[in-house]
Amino acid sequence: MQTAVMVGCGAMSEGWLRALQDINSSGKRVEIVGFVDLDTDLAQKRAQTSGFGNAEAGNDLTELLSRLKPDLLFDIVVPSARNEVVTQGFAAGCDVLSEKPMANSLDEAKALLDVRRDQGRLHAVIQNRRFLPGIRRAKQFLDQGGIGRIAEVHCDFFIAPHFGGFREEMDHVLLHDMAIHTFDAARFVAGLEPRRVVCHESNPSHSWYRHGASAAAIFDCHDNVTMTYRGSWCAEGARTDWEASWRIIGSRGTLLWDGNEGFRAEIVESAEGFLYPLEEVEVPELPASLEATGHAGVIADFLDARETGRAALTDSADNIRSLAMTFAAIRSAEEERFVEIDI
Repeated sequence: MQTAVMVGCGAMSEGWLRALQDINSSGKRVEIVGFVDLDTDLAQKRAQTSGFGNAEAGNDLTELLSRLKPDLLFDIVVPSARNEVVTQGFAAGCDVLSEKPMANSLDEAKALLDVRRDQGRLHAVIQNRRFLPGIRRAKQFLDQGGIGRIAEVHCDFFIAPHFGGFREEMDHVLLHDMAIHTFDAARFVAGLEPRRVVCHESNPSHSWYRHGASAAAIFDCHDNVTMTYRGSWCAEGARTDWEASWRIIGSRGTLLWDGNEGFRAEIVESAEGFLYPLEEVEVPELPASLEATGHAGVIADFLDARETGRAALTDSADNIRSLAMTFAAIRSAEEERFVEIDI
């Protein structure tokens, strides 16, 4: 069994704890031995209600890591604190699983990769979309050539969450805090490797966010593939799913996907006439159900990676490529020009 300290005990930690309960339900794999938060009372409350009755609580991460010597650090802090927290975890001999984004800047992300490599540590990021049945079905269908060679990927994200708290004060809130989920999903599902991006960002007059609640971006990718992203975090009504709404165009046809289990695929039936006749094709079910989904899937995969020595599916060495899309889009919006995506 692996031991862990959880740092960051706000609302997000509740989802992590539910995921850990799922993972431990068929045999205990993880024991939380400590909870850390700047607010000691919050850390104590989380420890008392976590289901890990022997866990300690406090506000001094370095002291707790030094004394408890956990195998893992679960990092759920705000993005501005991530670099310091993850570095502390590595220094204490921990492998680290972080909430997204991986870092607060691309330079910080590159520095974290250097540190983890120097110290031989594992580091992965919660990109929970990779562990949803729908995304695996979409990837399976496309990998098997369901619509031929992919040419275009178009993604729409329109939701209006009223979070309160730090998100409503962030710069570039949609791009920095949320768009990476869709960017990472596009890389995973369609195998995209973007080369450059142009992005327009706005903050509508009705927005309750301080900055950047809406954005539209065009990514120029390898193999002449184009990706577009349109999104808003202040679009009331007719909302998409959190996993976005997709139109993926291939050489033989098109896949419409709601980001979950809603699929419609059509391919050319015969090359005849002005508009070629089409046939609807099935997007096959997965051969087996995922053992764990969402956060639980990411955490279980991270534990498996640590036990087997393989890379995690959401390893930071891969995730930095999705993060680079985010920061290039932000820079493009600021500079009003195409920006190269360079790791």
